[in-house]
Amino acid sequence: MKIFTPIIAVLECITKYFKAFVFILIVIILLISINPPAQQPNLAKIQLKGMILDSSMLRAQIDELHQYPSLKGVLLVVNSPGGAVGASVEISDLIKELAEKLPVVVHTEGVMASGAYYASIGASKIYANRGALIGSIGVIFSGANIKPLLDKIGYEPQTIAAGEYKEIGTYYRDWSAKERTFIQNLIKEEYNTFITDVANARKLDLANAQQFAEGKIFNATKAKELGLIDDILSRNQAIAQLKILSGVEKEEWLEKSSWQSYIDSALESSLSSVFSALFGVGLQ
Repeated sequence: MKIFTPIIAVLECITKYFKAFVFILIVIILLISINPPAQQPNLAKIQLKGMILDSSMLRAQIDELHQYPSLKGVLLVVNSPGGAVGASVEISDLIKELAEKLPVVVHTEGVMASGAYYASIGASKIYANRGALIGSIGVIFSGANIKPLLDKIGYEPQTIAAGEYKEIGTYYRDWSAKERTFIQNLIKEEYNTFITDVANARKLDLANAQQFAEGKIFNATKAKELGLIDDILSRNQAIAQLKILSGVEKEEWLEKSSWQSYIDSALESSLSSVFSALFGVGLQ
């Protein structure tokens, strides 16, 4: 079967030199990060998209901005349904810290819900286009009880645990009344932190939390009326506002190399689609 000889040769080459390929790839990425392109940008765009699982992607984008002291303002593009509590809070703090140094304008043309909204409240301004959905300010703890299924297949888990609540939220049995009460109190505490941070950041009356929170999702018009966003603007209009805030007349955007753009895109999409239905505590 000589017809397969070239294919076999290629596979053997990849197998033989796989470690070398990986090493070269790592070196290229390091060189790109260590030696940024010779630019003098005054504006930059960063993105928060998909499920929020951790803060590493957003942190990496912000860390890159620090390499360009010429920057005067940042546009944060958001399209996310939310995600993990801790990661959303961490990103919110990162955005707030960045906004203390230079103007940060958030814009969404899709969804800015729950943890994604939490992540955005530290920005200088929040804008959305006419078709965007905003809000869903709430906390959820979800799980599954697969005991009936396990009973059918004759599988019985065995667990040894120390601590009355150590098995809380497990999937192979019913939750006890005490466990449900404990989880409910925990979620209430997280929820109170969420609405308090939103009220403080957006200068809203916490006593009116039932109007702007409670897990409700709003269109842009209602979100503006409630004070969750500053205005209803297109992307170009949001950029115009960013230029005013940053004092930039002629924008010079930070440009990423095609390789960097490819890496960002690959990392951004690799986990979001897989873990879109995660169990556990989340701002969703």
